[in-house]
Amino acid sequence: MKKVMGRRLRLSALTVTVGAMFLSACASGPGGEEQTEAAAGGTTVQSGHGDDSGSPGTEGEWPRTFTNADGSTTEIPAQPEHIVSTTVSTTGTLLAFDAPVIASATAGNGEFFAQWDDVAHERGVENLWAAGEVDLEAVYSFDPDLIVVSISGADSLADNVDELGEIAPTIVVDYGGQTWQELALELASALGLEEQAQEAVADFDSYVADAAATIEVPDGEVNVVSFNGPGENNPIARAGSAQAELLESLGFTIEDPPVEWHSQGSERADFVWANYENLTELTGETTFILSQENEGAQAFAEDPVLANVASVVNEQVYGLGVNSFRIDKFSATEIVDGVVANFGG
Repeated sequence: MKKVMGRRLRLSALTVTVGAMFLSACASGPGGEEQTEAAAGGTTVQSGHGDDSGSPGTEGEWPRTFTNADGSTTEIPAQPEHIVSTTVSTTGTLLAFDAPVIASATAGNGEFFAQWDDVAHERGVENLWAAGEVDLEAVYSFDPDLIVVSISGADSLADNVDELGEIAPTIVVDYGGQTWQELALELASALGLEEQAQEAVADFDSYVADAAATIEVPDGEVNVVSFNGPGENNPIARAGSAQAELLESLGFTIEDPPVEWHSQGSERADFVWANYENLTELTGETTFILSQENEGAQAFAEDPVLANVASVVNEQVYGLGVNSFRIDKFSATEIVDGVVANFGG
């Protein structure tokens, strides 16, 4: 178990340079991001037998023990009320069920993700640091009672968990290996906000069901491509990706790309990093282009090498939405609205 040393030890200013990859990856699609494969490890919470904190929304008893994505555990002594998120990719999910986030890291452009930027500012969420430089002293200045870290990805501070644990209890999650709904329930178990998270998930699932009833799903399979053109990797969403699962919940059938197309790093559960030439072998009658609206998606449809791809021949190439790379409640809602606009009866 990580030993939480309290706040008596004030960290001297410590700046960690993350590097150029972080500067661009958090704001780009999969074609611009390199991630290490997330370590396996489920999350469980065991409640202790201390006094209930009495805070609104508290469920269970405190302290409770959170099992991290790296297999370690963190004791959370009382219900968190001041959360610092060092992973911008997780902040949207925290905001989706009104978790008390006081500060968050930003995307590669130094700003919050566009899909929840307004919500963050309305709730007074502070900018933790500019992308590319992680100042652990800045975390200390917010006096958090819980810190959230990602195990992998360009916004991961997995190597700094011990230092962060000297400031406040620190939990480690894997946002890449699950849907935002699953992540919300996992995070809520550490915050004592299970009921709020369940309500947020139920509301969204109902929204999706209502949308599915209004659309006419085209025949055949669909694929989801992060189109980067010749000479680049062009990631294709796998059936287990968050994007694919959202489309499946709307009634679409996903074309699952062959794993042997993967050309970069270790095999992933969400995307196959495919060579440009592999795109000509796609058979789905419809293509969604990641991180683009319909207009931007036409670069795929107008590529002469892809002229015989089924979705191009059928003139069924659509943008999945400019914020469709990182799936949280806010970006997922945008995707659903875009699908209704394109396929609504």
